Amino acid sequence: MAAALAEARKGVGHTSPNPAVGAALVIGNRVVARGHHERAGAPHAEMVCLRRFGRRVPPDATLYITLEPCSTHGRTPPCTEALIEAGVRRIVIGALDVNPTHNGRALEQLRSAGVSVRAGVLADECRRLNETFNKWIVSARPFVIAKCAMSLDGRLTRPATESRWMSDATARRHVHQLRATVDAIMIGAETLRTDNPRLTVRGLRHRRQPWRIVVTRSGNLPETARLFTDTAAARTRVYQGKSLHAVLAELGAEAITSVLIEGGGNLLGQALEARLIDKVQIYLAPVLTGGGVSAFAALGAAAATSAARVRDVEYRRVGRTLCVSGYPVYPKRGVQKGRNFARNKRLNEHEVKRE
Repeated sequence: MAAALAEARKGVGHTSPNPAVGAALVIGNRVVARGHHERAGAPHAEMVCLRRFGRRVPPDATLYITLEPCSTHGRTPPCTEALIEAGVRRIVIGALDVNPTHNGRALEQLRSAGVSVRAGVLADECRRLNETFNKWIVSARPFVIAKCAMSLDGRLTRPATESRWMSDATARRHVHQLRATVDAIMIGAETLRTDNPRLTVRGLRHRRQPWRIVVTRSGNLPETARLFTDTAAARTRVYQGKSLHAVLAELGAEAITSVLIEGGGNLLGQALEARLIDKVQIYLAPVLTGGGVSAFAALGAAAATSAARVRDVEYRRVGRTLCVSGYPVYPKRGVQKGRNFARNKRLNEHEVKRE
């Protein structure tokens, strides 16, 4: 399964709105063929693997697949039928398809045909590989990653006379690798006006350009900005006067499965307040700036008990920068009892004390 996972990772950033899937055919504890899904509409991983093997599968072979095979007609015929016809008698599956319509259906079809099926091998790793697809296929909303580079004291900006880069060159290359895995990159209007970013994937070969999304209340945007004038201008969209919920719903309806929010602080804060962030990836630069723009400019939690906790935290040194990533877990709203209520209560208590 580790070999199948390695194959699947080759497709990350290329297969959307399909999942990244890998397969490995094993005979006598030796991998004799591998394959991965290269792009939407192309043959699925298990079919690529069997074609590379090039002959009928012997009964002692085992096919390892990171994701439950498709069992219905789509752009391609059902893989379950093809596997049965190819003579595959033993299959090991990493993760089941989270789509309720398909979940477990392939296992039933294969077992009914006499195929030995085992599921759940390296299941967590296989599920994590397709976290964006899993969120989108179940909710019709894109998976949202909040990314920012900030100082140790939580600021996004340096003085106007200095370089706008908070992180070093190694960390910026790391960000381009992240950009290459998502369908869209989102910023707010102030970031566009202040930084005039490109939001392109640079330094990586054979990578598609994600959509570039700008959200704005006023629509007052500079026409000469790079996003509107460079060679990728056709990949830029502007959403005016719409809530983040509405924007993400529209993007999801158009099969955009993942969105990387890159700033600024107000937009990141809005996403946090609305509980729209599925994952954070924060680059901590070894500087202390003071002042400036907060990384997540929001009202904030009313108390520590109502703050979002981050699980499955990973710490990675990237150049001189510390990359911290993880998954926010939001408290039940009943515990929080509304931030506005808590804030008003604090204000009222202050007034009583002053009197």
